[in-house]
Amino acid sequence: MLNVGIVGGTGYTGVELLRLLINHSQVNVKVITSRSEEGVAVADIYHSLRGHCDLRFSTPDIDTLASCDVVFFATPHGVAHQLVPALYERGVKIIDLSADFRLKDAQLWAQWYGQPHGCESLLPEAVYGLPEVNREQIASAQLVACPGCYPTATQLGFLPLIESNLVDTQYLIANAASGVSGAGRQASVGTLHAEVSDSFKAYAASGHRHLPEIEQGLRLAQPAGSEPAQLTFVPHLLPMIRGIHTTLYAKLKDTSVNLQALYEKRYSKETFVDVMPEGSHPQTRTVKSSNMCRLAVTRPQGGDTVVVMSVIDNLTKGASGQAVQNMNIMCGFDESEGLNHLGLLP
Repeated sequence: MLNVGIVGGTGYTGVELLRLLINHSQVNVKVITSRSEEGVAVADIYHSLRGHCDLRFSTPDIDTLASCDVVFFATPHGVAHQLVPALYERGVKIIDLSADFRLKDAQLWAQWYGQPHGCESLLPEAVYGLPEVNREQIASAQLVACPGCYPTATQLGFLPLIESNLVDTQYLIANAASGVSGAGRQASVGTLHAEVSDSFKAYAASGHRHLPEIEQGLRLAQPAGSEPAQLTFVPHLLPMIRGIHTTLYAKLKDTSVNLQALYEKRYSKETFVDVMPEGSHPQTRTVKSSNMCRLAVTRPQGGDTVVVMSVIDNLTKGASGQAVQNMNIMCGFDESEGLNHLGLLP
């Protein structure tokens, strides 16, 4: 049985981790931390866990966390920098759901996150946890940086085109929309029901923190000698709780390629990527609470523009589900263990 710890258990990704790990046959959740809720029973805050979780929140303690086999960080950026080095030194496997180890360039991270990188020495050791790309590296990793939600949906949508060098990588557009849970659990005016309901808006159009992460992943997927991919990324806020819908645009170099066959072949062995039949339009509700990414690809009016539609649940495949998928790979379990949940309908 694997002993697991969760640092930062009161947010949406923390409780999503608990929901998944409690039903994982190979896992014992040993500790869950929260400085603000120390001593409070987890089930007193999240009633959905009554009868399934008898843990109480505790403050983060290195010795307690180091007694775990795997520690998840479901914390704001900058927090993992402080605790990860000591755990890494003691041989604990670490899966960080924050942005702290996603970017390989510490200066670029500091530019986008507004503070110096606090653990630059471990950046070379961190493996980017997108299983559909880095499965072999994840299997032998001690520190995994779990991808962001927008980057997951966007990269999975673009990858077959980028890897095959089929599109002009200087003209890539991602028009992405997320439910309000992507903003986290802390209260803010912009995510109040009265502000979000019956409305739809773009935000961070001039630059979003997930942009350098997406571009880093796309550039690594490009054939050697290619011009570095350039992406226009515009996120939007949807008046719903969970889900991401990303519509991607690119210019084809070769319109004779069978795009449907390309996508089906690329993801034929991937448990958590579903390439839908030609002419489909994926819906966020079909992946709600699941670890699935659903894709559809089309070429409108037979022209040279390719459109890819990608949907995920931002809290599951976009965060906690993907983190559990990474844990399964790191620990030699079946990759789908604890993740065989179908989307909730209606």
